[in-house]
Amino acid sequence: MNFNDLISKFSNTAENQQKAIFSTLFIAGNKLQTLFDKHIPEISLKQFMLLSIVRQSEKQLTFTQLGTLLGCSRQNIKKLADVLMKKGFITIQRSPLDTRAMCICPTDRVNNYFQNDFSKYQGELKYLFEVYTDKEIETLFILLSKLYTGIEHLEKEIHPYENSSNL
Repeated sequence: MNFNDLISKFSNTAENQQKAIFSTLFIAGNKLQTLFDKHIPEISLKQFMLLSIVRQSEKQLTFTQLGTLLGCSRQNIKKLADVLMKKGFITIQRSPLDTRAMCICPTDRVNNYFQNDFSKYQGELKYLFEVYTDKEIETLFILLSKLYTGIEHLEKEIHPYENSSNL
């Protein structure tokens, strides 16, 4: 069975399309992670995403806040941070707002990495999106943004007493 067979098999009802979308998100994520991890030296895709968020943030974020943004646990952020700290990309410091919480702070190596090392690969990302028109990119952006709303709704249904949106 190939991908086109799967599309054909799951295109007949809205329920089957929902199943196919869910599966596609999972498979696409795995394929992108495998491609990135094999192709980009020094850091994994998960480490890259953590560095991207830390680099773009206007304030220091705690492990818990970063976990919420990346959709993983505080413990997973700690593991990623420990590796990145050993590689010299970040430092880990106590939060100025809550001395019980730890924050990740980028070092100069992060900017150097993004400006020098990663810039070579950033151009390759265009291949991922060159099959889309500008209008399709806009539509995909809107739909993926809406997907986050659906994920938040699912989280509230599965864990109604947890507030995962506290940042």
